[in-house]
Amino acid sequence: MSAGCCGEKETKMNDGSEGKNSCDDKVNRIAENSAGPVKDTVITREMCLYCFDVLRSYLFNYKLPPKPVFTNDAYPLFVTWTTGTDKQLRGCIGTFSPLSLHDGLREYAITSALKDTRFQPIGTDELSRLHCSVSLLTNFEDCRDCFDWQIGTHGIRIEFANERGHRKSATYLPEVSKEQGWNHTQTIEHLVRKGGYRGEVTAEFRSAIKTRRYRSEKISISYQDYALSRGLNPTM
Repeated sequence: MSAGCCGEKETKMNDGSEGKNSCDDKVNRIAENSAGPVKDTVITREMCLYCFDVLRSYLFNYKLPPKPVFTNDAYPLFVTWTTGTDKQLRGCIGTFSPLSLHDGLREYAITSALKDTRFQPIGTDELSRLHCSVSLLTNFEDCRDCFDWQIGTHGIRIEFANERGHRKSATYLPEVSKEQGWNHTQTIEHLVRKGGYRGEVTAEFRSAIKTRRYRSEKISISYQDYALSRGLNPTM
């Protein structure tokens, strides 16, 4: 199951009956049980290098890169692409269902680059300006209420009923609220809007939101870093 993660642009998050961009309780329980705390040796720079390998191979119709050397354990994960010195978002999609890292990063490197419906697919002319981030999600916990999490420490995933009574969900990774300068109330309001809710966000509405918090390990590199590692021209 796929989900968008970031706050620069808003997108609808559907419930399970509508397919993509949803995560139900079963998936979250699997994630919690399957992905224990991320250790320092799990998240590595090679994961971002591999995502660049995959995207470059796809864009130029090259042979797929060889099997990577990092662990193939299963984790919920997100891949984020940004562009330029100000790192504007170009794509961010991931899954709360644990995937083996080799297959999961290969899949979501492409999905986030080409299939984030908020943006046009990334093209070959953008490659040299890109930055890639990989996030591995861990430590899923139920919250007492929608404010029971720490800005800059926890990501959150919320579930709520929209104006028609349909269940909706949306998520932000741990860095989003801090980067945007939002407090808890502002983060929740942006997140329910991202989930498609257009009504008034009252105290009563907030009290009915089901919230789970999680942590992540994140690593990022630029295309210039990638090109240097692979012996490529950093401007192409």
